[in-house]
Amino acid sequence: MASIDLAKVLDKAWADKSLPEILDAPVGALKGVSDRDGELLQEAFGIKTVRDFAELKYVRWAQALAALDATAK
Repeated sequence: MASIDLAKVLDKAWADKSLPEILDAPVGALKGVSDRDGELLQEAFGIKTVRDFAELKYVRWAQALAALDATAK
């Protein structure tokens, strides 16, 4: 299983939290995602948490397309 450096993907305030806490955190817990970005994601897609964002069908579709492209190379 691949590991991830949480300090590289999370805002400093969230880097030492447990995985369940991170998944239930607002999307602003992700490094580079502002509170305003979180508001816009909620308005557009009903996204409130990191888990919601990860489960968004459009994100999954984009990941699947990128994976197909990677296997074609």
